[in-house]
Amino acid sequence: MNEGLIPSRYAKALHLYAEEAGKAAAVYEQTERLAAGYEAHPQMSRAVENPFLPLADKQQLLLVASGAENDGCLDKFFKLVFSHGRESFIRSMALAYGKRYRDVNKISQVEIATASSFSQAVMDKIKDSVQTHLKGRTLEYRQRVDASLIGGFTVRVDGEVLDASMSNDLRKLRLKLLSKK
Repeated sequence: MNEGLIPSRYAKALHLYAEEAGKAAAVYEQTERLAAGYEAHPQMSRAVENPFLPLADKQQLLLVASGAENDGCLDKFFKLVFSHGRESFIRSMALAYGKRYRDVNKISQVEIATASSFSQAVMDKIKDSVQTHLKGRTLEYRQRVDASLIGGFTVRVDGEVLDASMSNDLRKLRLKLLSKK
């Protein structure tokens, strides 16, 4: 099976199960925490895939990383995944669940990168502008400082980028000057 197909099928099954149990939003938060845990601690995947580590320890590690409870939707899901030997896909499954949940619930992820920290008033203005263009959608914001932008900001919404940074302006100017030669 395709490496993208396996996680999406498991994520779909988890989403349907979580919706039936009325816990889709809680599972979304838990899978987001789990995916962040994998990102912050790359050695987690080695531990989960280690054949010498007891299954109970692997499941406990995943439950702690996700903040899920024993005997909850995610606990049962982990047991299913381990019973089918698909533990190497758990991070991808968590990411696929998040994508599916956001698609179903019309949630867009917005990342605002600034060259330096902006005041809350400026950030609120940017957020209001983004909200105006994405009517009817719920927005999840992440902010970060990226000094390589030199000045200005970039806004990334579901893969689309608005680049209002000085580094982008300088790059465009450079290309324009090079094309005139």
